[in-house]
Amino acid sequence: MSPRLDASQTQRATSALPLAQPHDHTDDLAQQNGLTEPEGLEGLPEIPPYDEVGAVDARALSKTLFQRLESLEEGTHEYSYVRNTLVELNLALVKFAASRFRSRSEPMEDIIQVGTIGLIKAIDRFELSRGVEFPTFAMPTIIGEIKRFFRDTSWSVRVPRRLQELRLDLAKAGDDLAQKLDRAPTVAELAERLGISNDEVVEGMAASNAYTASSLDAQPEENDSEGTLADRIGYEDHGLEGIEYVESLKPLIAELAPRDRKILSLRFYANMTQSEIGDELGISQMHVSRLLSRTLVRLRKGLTVEE
Repeated sequence: MSPRLDASQTQRATSALPLAQPHDHTDDLAQQNGLTEPEGLEGLPEIPPYDEVGAVDARALSKTLFQRLESLEEGTHEYSYVRNTLVELNLALVKFAASRFRSRSEPMEDIIQVGTIGLIKAIDRFELSRGVEFPTFAMPTIIGEIKRFFRDTSWSVRVPRRLQELRLDLAKAGDDLAQKLDRAPTVAELAERLGISNDEVVEGMAASNAYTASSLDAQPEENDSEGTLADRIGYEDHGLEGIEYVESLKPLIAELAPRDRKILSLRFYANMTQSEIGDELGISQMHVSRLLSRTLVRLRKGLTVEE
């Protein structure tokens, strides 16, 4: 059970002075940063380790520290000490917010680190004069920082921020319409719900495919007799290798004399021999050979120049 401060201790804690030096334990942020209690901050009740302070006590002590923080000059040793103590006292807020993202693939330690950045931002912006409890003020900032972390780092392929946000809108609208219609919504229905065009909906759906990716070396399911994904995504089409050369040859062949084009066609498309070509054109087999060799040299030279 978390220890509680008695009435006299709470009254002293809500005075204009900050806390005494925290206990010596491994999770103490002040000691991790090599901080010791600055002079002039003695005399307050000693609090237990931060992870043993109850939520009510942490809220009361945080209010005291925020009062003290407003009177200190930023950048001083005293200011850093009080600010770091506030971070430690409110780490429970970060852990609570991070637990909402436990199902994500990122390590929980990384999520907590990102959430702690949001906590620090909330501490720096918080003002007691607003009359709002600090947990109420800090939680949206902490969760927003964690969501921003996933939005910026979880995509397999980098896509524009506009499409990232559109994906979230489409997912929410899709869930709402599916419950209302009892079926998957159409592109037109999603577009009408979000007030965008059908093309934008399709673009957002296509961008969603970049959010997650599967490894080519991923092993199949237990009941799947096929190999890895790399073994199933297709095969090498050797016919594609010559497409570039065919397209490059077309303008070169168009520049040839009609008889030279005829010889190429008969030799490589009709699969006729040089003797058969000679009979077809009324010339000798030797003449066909010379003409064909000259044409091939010209085409080969033209390809080499282009490359």
